[in-house]
Amino acid sequence: MIDLHCHLLPGVDDGAPDLESALELAQLAVDNGIRRAVLTPHVHPGRYENTLASLVPVFEGFAGAVADARIPLELALAGEVRVSPEVLPMIADGDVPFLGEWEGKPVVLLELPHSHIPPGSDKLVAWLVSRGIQPMIAHPERNKDVMRRYDKIAPFIDAGCLFQVTAMSVAGAFGEGAHRRALELLEAGVVTILASDAHNSKHRPPALEAGRLAAAKVLGEEESWALVRERPRRLSESKFAATGTTSAA
Repeated sequence: MIDLHCHLLPGVDDGAPDLESALELAQLAVDNGIRRAVLTPHVHPGRYENTLASLVPVFEGFAGAVADARIPLELALAGEVRVSPEVLPMIADGDVPFLGEWEGKPVVLLELPHSHIPPGSDKLVAWLVSRGIQPMIAHPERNKDVMRRYDKIAPFIDAGCLFQVTAMSVAGAFGEGAHRRALELLEAGVVTILASDAHNSKHRPPALEAGRLAAAKVLGEEESWALVRERPRRLSESKFAATGTTSAA
């Protein structure tokens, strides 16, 4: 399986705090059947001041440590970008690490606040689309506006966004509201991929299999594998093609 949203990169956000923890998460990912992971540290101006330039050396050091530890996990670097006005100049200046490519367009993983959908989020999406950038919305099922009203996600569907749902939301580990919305999004056929959004080993581990099994009960085995293998591979292939092992491209 391929995990396109996880916070294994050590010491850069609220994910793995240090190298030891990050290596533990990498091994847990492999134990869960994950063979490739695109690391997506928060890019959140005002809170996590990460940029592509600042993340690359951290990523390269971690990738080397994973190889030295003989953990069979291929790695690439991207980012989870918080919706904010600062995103526009960051993207224009090349400061945002993209998730991969979809139909020839670079994909940016966008994070909405958990509490609500900020006014103007649809305009940011339209701005990205107008510049040939494909937005992917991270874990929409866990946004409280969407949990309260399913139709709050409609403008993003209409705009052509891709959607990443958290695997453990499908399995029911993020509460009934997120579970219900995750299933509705799956049944509507708008979910592009499942990902772990792993942050730590205890409460939010790098786990996809439980979510895949839960999705299989709704959509069948073939589609469940497409969510964690075929479509993630298609989306991230350009990230791994350069070296076959690790990439910060």
